[in-house]
Amino acid sequence: MGELIGSTALDEAVKGAAAHLLAHQRPDGHWVFELEADATIPAEYLMLHHFFGRIQPEKEARIGRYLRRIQGAHGGWALVHGGPLDVSCSVKAYLALKLVGDGADEPHMARAREAILAAGGAERSNVFTRAALAVFGAVPWRAVPMMPPEIMLLPRWFPFHISKISYWARTVLVPLTVVMAHRPVAANPTGASIRELFRTPPEFVREWPGGAHQAEPWASLFKGLDAALHRARALFPRNHRAKAEAACEAFVTERLNGEDGLGAIYPAMANAVMMYHCLGIPPDDPRVRTAWSAVEKLVLERADGETYVQPCLSPVWDTALAAHALMEAGGAEAEVARGLHWLRAREITGVQGDWAWQRPELKPGGWAFQYQNAHYPDVDDTAVVVLAMDRHRQRAGEDAFDGAIRRAVDWTVGMQSRGGGWGAFDADNTFHYLNHIPFADHGALLDPPTADVSARCLAMLAQLGQGDGPAARAATEYLLREQEADGSWYGRWGVNYVYGTWSALTALNAAGLGHGHPAMRRAVAWLEAAQNPDGGWGEDGFTYPERGGTRPDGARRPCPSTASQTAWAMLALMAAGEADGPAVARGAQWLLERQQPDGGWAEEDHTGTGFPHVFYLRYHGYRRIFPLWALARLRNLRDSNSRRVTAGL
Repeated sequence: MGELIGSTALDEAVKGAAAHLLAHQRPDGHWVFELEADATIPAEYLMLHHFFGRIQPEKEARIGRYLRRIQGAHGGWALVHGGPLDVSCSVKAYLALKLVGDGADEPHMARAREAILAAGGAERSNVFTRAALAVFGAVPWRAVPMMPPEIMLLPRWFPFHISKISYWARTVLVPLTVVMAHRPVAANPTGASIRELFRTPPEFVREWPGGAHQAEPWASLFKGLDAALHRARALFPRNHRAKAEAACEAFVTERLNGEDGLGAIYPAMANAVMMYHCLGIPPDDPRVRTAWSAVEKLVLERADGETYVQPCLSPVWDTALAAHALMEAGGAEAEVARGLHWLRAREITGVQGDWAWQRPELKPGGWAFQYQNAHYPDVDDTAVVVLAMDRHRQRAGEDAFDGAIRRAVDWTVGMQSRGGGWGAFDADNTFHYLNHIPFADHGALLDPPTADVSARCLAMLAQLGQGDGPAARAATEYLLREQEADGSWYGRWGVNYVYGTWSALTALNAAGLGHGHPAMRRAVAWLEAAQNPDGGWGEDGFTYPERGGTRPDGARRPCPSTASQTAWAMLALMAAGEADGPAVARGAQWLLERQQPDGGWAEEDHTGTGFPHVFYLRYHGYRRIFPLWALARLRNLRDSNSRRVTAGL
């Protein structure tokens, strides 16, 4: 390894990357980077404004430029950089461009239309896309599965209850039920239509698609129930409907979350705006103004003349990860402290969030992903924040974080699910039959325990000296059970097996699992086999198993190397005792050769995951944070008397 990478080169790379990351710290101490998804969110933003008859010529021109630039060579729009056409995403992008004035006969629109038709036409769109199209009169409302507001009146013991679905599903769904019940008609001031995207005229479509994961007998059972609900729609008692809609409004308003928005995610925010409209609440009402402010806060105007809309903001996650990378690099103690004190001020202690439905006796403590989202802290962010605070206090001898750490650990341990794992936002959210309802064609209605989130919680407990406790022992057993046959781990919130394997190996190392343990050796063998010939690692979102099906060939698909995934693989291998191994050296060489003059790395790929198969994320901070972290750790291990990683993450 020493022959491949000189100490001076490694030191200079770390120094440049740290300076690059520090240059992005905000004056109050935090970091927040762009969070980019696909064409869907900016398209929906344009649709929302045109629903209300609002035309914004300059902003629309900028969003139009963005949508045209990210159009794929295949003619449509993809969920990930360089990926295949996605029908739903492409239909929304096409409609958005028509809303801003692009004609159907323009070359880029003609290419899009041909590609969408070749892929089966707009009738192959998913449920959420069909709901948006119904508002614009592009499909009949029978194309959308019934989900009446009366679900809010169902008892907790009923097979369907909003406590049984995930945080993101309930914040999106509750206001949407009111919209679907009222069936509003968009103002659509430009009169845009997408009839040309249908192979079969929508009024003649008899069988609208469901999810590939939806299997019998559930599929037929729920399909029959949906048909019955459609037929009975006009028979719903008015007093029950009024009571249900009032419950929806109360749910949304309680969680409106100021200018950070309902659930702090765009789809829920947009649905809240439309719900208030359908309920007749005037535009100057404080609730409506607040809801609109949250939507507009996500609009990002780029210096290159383009504008897009972020799905949410990630300051807590970005700040915690940046602190870890800089602590590994060393020499930025004051900046790290400022970031961690910024985080401490955002600890959630005064709100019993939705998680309390399953854990009513548990006291709150922890952090959300966004600036504010008090009803929805998540254990993944919480564990990463605690790991950073604890590492800093060990280095600096600072006790200011003790109370926050104690409360967060108590809350996280209390959120552990049966079986030893953790979901992201709720405990024991495992009502898998609900993913078969017609509305759940995306297969992402639930928040069950996953290996990556569970690993972070185990790493936190182990770093705090609680690795021998019952929660940590159960988590270790859970992770060992979750290892794939080929040695990798599934990554729910990052793409994919490289991310999951990094998460698991760092946690198991922190928990004291020996580097010679069979689970460690199988994981090392998998990572070495998955390394690209150029020395890096790469994986795309299509390595996720088909929902309800089997896993494809994992990261062994030919995927170009990326900076963040190469760093994850290096961190994983080093946690498994391979700091001196050739795979780590080749990965480091790949990073060194591709470091840019400003100290950062280029990365267009979506290496974050919102929902597998449906929604992926490009964290603009990942290419700045993780390569620095990996190179600094390699340098530190080379300079130490031990090759064992002692940090939990």
